[in-house]
Amino acid sequence: MDLSHALEIVRLTDVGLLRSHNEDAIASDACIGFVILADGMGGYNAGEVASEMAVLSITAEVNEALGSYSAKPAVLDIVDRPFLSKSILKKLLIDVVATANASIYQASQTYPQCEGMGTTLALGLFTNNQLLVGHIGDSRVYRLRNHQLEQMTEDHSLLQEEIRAGILTLEQAKHCTHKNLVTRALGVDAEVELELNEFKVEVGDIYLLCSDGLSDLVDDALIQATLNHYVSDLTSAADVLVQLANKHGGKDNVSVILAKVNGSYEDKNTWYDNFISWIK
Repeated sequence: MDLSHALEIVRLTDVGLLRSHNEDAIASDACIGFVILADGMGGYNAGEVASEMAVLSITAEVNEALGSYSAKPAVLDIVDRPFLSKSILKKLLIDVVATANASIYQASQTYPQCEGMGTTLALGLFTNNQLLVGHIGDSRVYRLRNHQLEQMTEDHSLLQEEIRAGILTLEQAKHCTHKNLVTRALGVDAEVELELNEFKVEVGDIYLLCSDGLSDLVDDALIQATLNHYVSDLTSAADVLVQLANKHGGKDNVSVILAKVNGSYEDKNTWYDNFISWIK
């Protein structure tokens, strides 16, 4: 099923004001409803290599698994792609992330210049009027619905653990110096767990994936105001969000992906799918 009729996706990345190179990597494909963002670990060696490896590897595998279904099938005269259950899609995302993790980890163990590299990860797969959201580290996914912004992911970071334990308040956390110490990252260890959740999608929703270059410097209230102001112009919204990060110091690379749901995209079982379900 081609979802480009139902989804509008815009992405933008910027080196910021203080960094000499960009360690973020982003990609998207509206046809299969896929978005992905990775932020190479600042302070680690070859962070930009890790983030690019993650995005290229995962995007290629997801496209290989789902891309062929976006076109009209050549056999059996079946309308649209076969229905893929959430369990199948979840396993797909878990598997492709595990493969990327193994590749990055292997490279870090093999090449001295890549030792210790890693990356955060945030990804989304739109399917059957739902969104599967996966993340590792502190890159975030937000949702704007009915003018209200909500953070859909919880950072895998030392700071978040201290907030959860009641050691720090949200206000105190704003002024901490260890905001960027993540407790989970892709490629740093031989295995890593992808936190994966599913959400019901409504027409009019806007989803934001961002690196901490945005979320560390621009508070949620300003992000919400910006998205509401440019609700009909995602290109300008992305540009203004990046400008705001740079205006507030631009100390890190900043990347944003915006996905707006313009219509329903419910998977329809074909007679073939229903027949297979009936005989099982």
